[in-house]
Amino acid sequence: MARLSDQFALAAWGLIACTALLAGPKVADAQVEKPVLSVYTYESFTPEWGPGPKIEAGFEAVCNCDLRFVGLEDGVAILNRLKLEGPSTEADVVLGLTTDLIPEAKATGLFSPSGVDLSALDVPTGFSDEVFVPYDYSYLAFVYDTQAIAEPPASLEDLVNGDPEMKIAIEDARTSTPGLGLMLWMKKLYGDEAAAKWKQLSRRILTVTPGWSEAYGLFTSGEVPMVLSYTTSPAYHMIEEGTDRYQAASFAEGQYLQIEVAAMLEKTDHPELATRFLTFMLSADVQSLIPTTNWTLPVLDGVELPEAFDRLVQVDTPLMIDPQTVAANRREWTREWLEAIGR
Repeated sequence: MARLSDQFALAAWGLIACTALLAGPKVADAQVEKPVLSVYTYESFTPEWGPGPKIEAGFEAVCNCDLRFVGLEDGVAILNRLKLEGPSTEADVVLGLTTDLIPEAKATGLFSPSGVDLSALDVPTGFSDEVFVPYDYSYLAFVYDTQAIAEPPASLEDLVNGDPEMKIAIEDARTSTPGLGLMLWMKKLYGDEAAAKWKQLSRRILTVTPGWSEAYGLFTSGEVPMVLSYTTSPAYHMIEEGTDRYQAASFAEGQYLQIEVAAMLEKTDHPELATRFLTFMLSADVQSLIPTTNWTLPVLDGVELPEAFDRLVQVDTPLMIDPQTVAANRREWTREWLEAIGR
């Protein structure tokens, strides 16, 4: 019996060894994981109607990696999160800051040179930086419902002095890039009088939302007849909904320019992959997606735009404040804004 038992044991071990030998390569293959590239961005970038899913599919088709978007509230909130997480952040790339925030972002010491060639860029006022890579731009505007407003404001001054009963929704300057942009827009035009102008405008503000998605949702649901958004926003309604109902007000003083940028984190374990992704954001494939998924303008010349973009507000006077000046004053200007609007 002992000898027979030994024979069965030897046979069993032989079968296990043979099975392991045959299965070995498959098990090994299964254990080879693709590198993961984590990208912090704003929440409206990631839904199925946004550019995120198509960019993810396109990049994964060529990178042999797992691209993962992490949707946060809005652009300023992304920088706030990075400051809290510091070098322990899980992000490899951030996407969705604006040029207004570049000096402040660099001051964290969290970012690394992109290694991306920016020579083909075509953006208003020009751009050159070794760390941050622009991927789209647009101009801030107040988008209004033509069924509720017959005569939209023709200037920022008109908006400030307008009927208090005609409410607006704006975004928070502490968390949102359009909210920050409006604060800078007011400061650009009014300087030391900005606080007084904010107090006047506050009569019209129904609510201040954390990000763009919440504010625009209030607008499209009819809660407010006017919302802080972009000159390019009406293109969505024209193309996707076939309506000219929602339009952007053209302001005589000009519109505030926002250029969105992406950058690589110093702590990333995949710097080459991060550089490839940043370069991919400037590819013709991605740039042609931007107008009808992110509803902004491409940063490369020669990208064909749908006919609806010809009917948008055309901006002759781009407004900006030097990013270094923004970095030096943002805290104080934000305090002034909060006190003025009583929040």
